[in-house]
Parts: sequence; C-alpha cells; structure tokens
Amino acid sequence: VGKLIETAVKLGRGTRADLHVGICGEHGGDPSSIEFCHLAGLNYVSCSPFRVPIARLAAAQAAIANGK
Repeated sequence: VGKLIETAVKLGRGTRADLHVGICGEHGGDPSSIEFCHLAGLNYVSCSPFRVPIARLAAAQAAIANGK
C-alpha cells in the first residue's frame, strides 16, 4: 500500500504540481503512518479529535527528523 501511495503522489504531482494530497481515518493519527506520509510528500493528515495531540507531536517529530 505504501508503494501505491508514493506512486499516486508522484504521478498526481507530475500531472498537477500544486496537487494537495492527504490521508484520513485512523492511519491519519498513527505516528508511524504520519512519518510515512511526511516522507511520501503528503500535505496533510486527518484523524479523530482524540488523536490530534499525538498526530501533531508525530508530525513535528517527522519534520525535525527529516530536516523540514
């Protein structure tokens, strides 16, 4: 599934450079999924309200770890 997401982002942005891509659902609040999404170039994640604090922390950690 990860390779499919990476391919979809690459091909989508190859067609439309300003394409915004994200993920929603329980994966949007999972720290390991958030890091993957960051590395794959997704613009946003969406998750249930109780996961927002964890998602924000994971997004910040992914940005710091990957120099962005």
